[in-house]
Amino acid sequence: MTQSSAKPAAQDGLAFERPLKELQSKIDELRNLSKDSHLDLSDEIATLEDRLQKQTAEVYSGLSPWERVNVARHADRPMTSDYVQLMLDDFVELHGDRVFGDDAAIVTGLASMDGVRFLLVGHRKGKTVKDRLACNFGCAHPEGYRKALQKMQLAVKMKLPIVSFINTPGAYPGIGAEERGQAAAIAKNILEMFEMPVPIICLVIGEGGSGGALGIGVGDRVGMLENSYYSVISPEGCAAILWKSGDKAPEAAEALKLTGSDLLRLGLVDKVLDEPLGGAHRDQKATVHGVKAQILSWLEELGKLSTEELLAQRYEKFRGMGNPHAPKKARK
Repeated sequence: MTQSSAKPAAQDGLAFERPLKELQSKIDELRNLSKDSHLDLSDEIATLEDRLQKQTAEVYSGLSPWERVNVARHADRPMTSDYVQLMLDDFVELHGDRVFGDDAAIVTGLASMDGVRFLLVGHRKGKTVKDRLACNFGCAHPEGYRKALQKMQLAVKMKLPIVSFINTPGAYPGIGAEERGQAAAIAKNILEMFEMPVPIICLVIGEGGSGGALGIGVGDRVGMLENSYYSVISPEGCAAILWKSGDKAPEAAEALKLTGSDLLRLGLVDKVLDEPLGGAHRDQKATVHGVKAQILSWLEELGKLSTEELLAQRYEKFRGMGNPHAPKKARK
């Protein structure tokens, strides 16, 4: 997260992706050769493309939890700003917490999508170095969570559903944030989101770390993308506490059970959304299309419930979290 520009991670690739990048380079080389020399290399290109697809499927089907964490942090992975641009028909951003300031790490606004209106709340990481620094790499201050709460309260007054995009390694850990009531702000959000009489959908689109994620993470439907993670702490933070060494982050990621399959089994999420072959960073538009379809489906489903049913189901849902034997309704 301390890269000198927005692109190096995407250019260098993840360690386990290097064989895939080598194959892709060969394909690109043959295409250029075919174009420049007018040779027919279509059979050779098709063979390599088929091999690349099979190898990509093999690699991504066997990723370790730590490798999925790294995919969740990929520089080209679609962020909240990409969903706003590619998914929404209209978006009016709302600013400020009316107390301290406007935290850039949290974006809120009135949105519409295929004729459906809702309030969007999400973590914002930024793409350039300047934007990332302004957004604290998605680590929100207490004013960010207060802003989110105020706008969600506005959604309640307007009787609009709420959609939350989670993508943060955790809340900002600085002294100033603690002095301004970081823990209390997150706790208040969690408490009040339980009682909001409108449908709430939460989706982990990348990183879902600690209370920073939970501050906008209480909902009637909680989903996550296939290569995202959701955890009480980042693997590095866990390793630093337990082993006093960041080198143990892969072991921590394994122990934390932070990937979709484990979280689905434990009832912490309702659904794990598939990503395009090779991860969301390889096809942003396809990823956004899948997320849009799922959100619309959930909004339609939740819109049929009365306020009493909505709140009762939300309460029972979180009461049953962590218990693999608790009865759960199938989610579409």
